[in-house]
Amino acid sequence: MRFGPLKIPWIGKDSHQDDPYWDIFINSPPADLSNLVTEMIRNAPEGNVFPTKAELHTPEITSGHVKGMAQYFGAEMTGVVKLNANDAGKDEYYPFAVVCAVRAEYEPRESPGIGGQVPVQNGLFITFVLSAWIRELGFRATAAPDPDAEKLAAAAGLGRLDAKGRLVTQKFGSKVHVANIIRTDLPLAPDG
Repeated sequence: MRFGPLKIPWIGKDSHQDDPYWDIFINSPPADLSNLVTEMIRNAPEGNVFPTKAELHTPEITSGHVKGMAQYFGAEMTGVVKLNANDAGKDEYYPFAVVCAVRAEYEPRESPGIGGQVPVQNGLFITFVLSAWIRELGFRATAAPDPDAEKLAAAAGLGRLDAKGRLVTQKFGSKVHVANIIRTDLPLAPDG
């Protein structure tokens, strides 16, 4: 934005193009990954399951509560998928997966800088706190990366997969990041 000879660089849609540090912020990974919030969240212990299960409403109402909490924590899209025994994790079977997604202006897999990793950080926060809330209700829940996260997101009705297997949503197009998948035994109603 210009006011005579004065230019205000931070106002306007493409103001970052004039910023010499923008490319570093988006594309250059930090020298020490242990300084990142994402590493702190990934390395934090999950916590215990509360020994007494909470009294719940119907699975449909409980799913609504889970989605409301996810939205409160920052998820822009949330869905639930019913898993089958073939989708079992390492040691335990969880019947449901909660899938959360956030807008990603830059593709985190292609933008390793701090700015490019913001959606990953947001997703980690959301799934860490949401899985802790489910454990406080007395049900098992674990949040972990999943190579099939985008397939699960499509199965949850968050969007469709393109030819490359990437999630494309109606709300954000391909500018979306699917967070860690929460596997749980909390009785939920699947979407999709």
